[in-house]
Amino acid sequence: MEVAALVALTLLLGALVILVAFAVGRRKEEIKEETEQAAESSAEASAAKGPTSKKQKQDKQRSRKDKPAQHNFSHPLLAASLKGHSGNVTCLDFSSNGKYLASCADDRTIRIWSTKDFLEREHKCLRANVELDHAMLVRFSPDSRAFITWLANGDAIRIFKMIKKDDGTFSFKAASEDFLQKHKAPIVNIGIAETGKFIMSASTDTTILIWDLKGELLASINTNQMTNSYAAVSPCGRFVASCGFTPDVKVWEVCFGKGGEFREVARAFDLKGHSAGVHAFDFSNDSHRMVTVSKDGTWKLWNTDVEYKKQQDPYLLRTVPCSSSDGSRVALSPDGRVVAISDGCNVAMFDTTTGKLEEELRGVHSQGITDLRFDINSRFLACSGDKAIRVFHNAPGYRVAIRDMQDMLKKAQNEAMKQRLQQQIREAQSALDAALAAPVE
Repeated sequence: MEVAALVALTLLLGALVILVAFAVGRRKEEIKEETEQAAESSAEASAAKGPTSKKQKQDKQRSRKDKPAQHNFSHPLLAASLKGHSGNVTCLDFSSNGKYLASCADDRTIRIWSTKDFLEREHKCLRANVELDHAMLVRFSPDSRAFITWLANGDAIRIFKMIKKDDGTFSFKAASEDFLQKHKAPIVNIGIAETGKFIMSASTDTTILIWDLKGELLASINTNQMTNSYAAVSPCGRFVASCGFTPDVKVWEVCFGKGGEFREVARAFDLKGHSAGVHAFDFSNDSHRMVTVSKDGTWKLWNTDVEYKKQQDPYLLRTVPCSSSDGSRVALSPDGRVVAISDGCNVAMFDTTTGKLEEELRGVHSQGITDLRFDINSRFLACSGDKAIRVFHNAPGYRVAIRDMQDMLKKAQNEAMKQRLQQQIREAQSALDAALAAPVE
């Protein structure tokens, strides 16, 4: 009985061992099949992914090599396209002697261009480097031997001297110290008086600061306009003005004593007439005219040759509809004959005498226009908006001048005056014909 039981137990254990061995062998075969299938799937996925990854890599390499498409622009009035900056140009300024144009960009350089090269095939420039920063704004000194800049990161004014070398070019030397950091909001403009007596800086928080040329703060002005959109020093060097959220332009006189000592900043007059905030304004070269452009869709021309100390107010000469937008700039030619207004990438030029639209320059830059300036002789209009600077012949100025002289000729009674006017008309017509006949290549 015990032997039979032992045999039965042995048979049972043997059967269990056989079953376990069979199960283990079957599982090994399943694992092997799964491994092979996974390997095949991986190989198929790699084969499918391989060409795509290679193509993406090639596309990436190609995209690195491809340069951004240049903005091509042509126009019969285009005198020059100045290309030298590797960053976007933020500000322009012509020197008062008419010889130079200064430009600054976010490429950490300021470039000085010769105006006599505008009509040449090549446009050479001199470069001043801005160490560890870049300039947002640039303005020439009255003697055209120095310029001031506003530093983007330093939030301060830096002065550069232009040192003439034996070969006629310049080297540039920055002042040992920058002006103190006083503004608490983004800057909108800087300026230096033609008298050389003061420097102005203005920020968006309604603050205008008046400095002496050594960086000492003379005065602070609160414009009370909620925000400042623009501010500037008048060409005569007597006034500073500002505009902003309110529909008025406010003008102050910076007063000095007979010995040249600073006395005060006195409120001079306001330009009142717009029904919405003012984008920007500009002065004629003698400061006897001002032009304003507003969100109300108009530009206005004002006579500011008034005795404000005797309570005489400026008076409105003309109101003209126009297109404008936030960031619009306006330039009044030094002779007061032409108004140029930017709207995005476009520029419109008007006759100040009649308000007639003389020229429309569309798509001048690939980005919104950042600055707009006439040269001191009213021959050229320059604007910036991307890495290039566009310089245009002021053909509307020539046409307006010819019309003005023709009207004067009709009224002239003196023969010598008639001959002089006829000669000036011929010279202006010749200059206009030459400008229209010489397109930029």
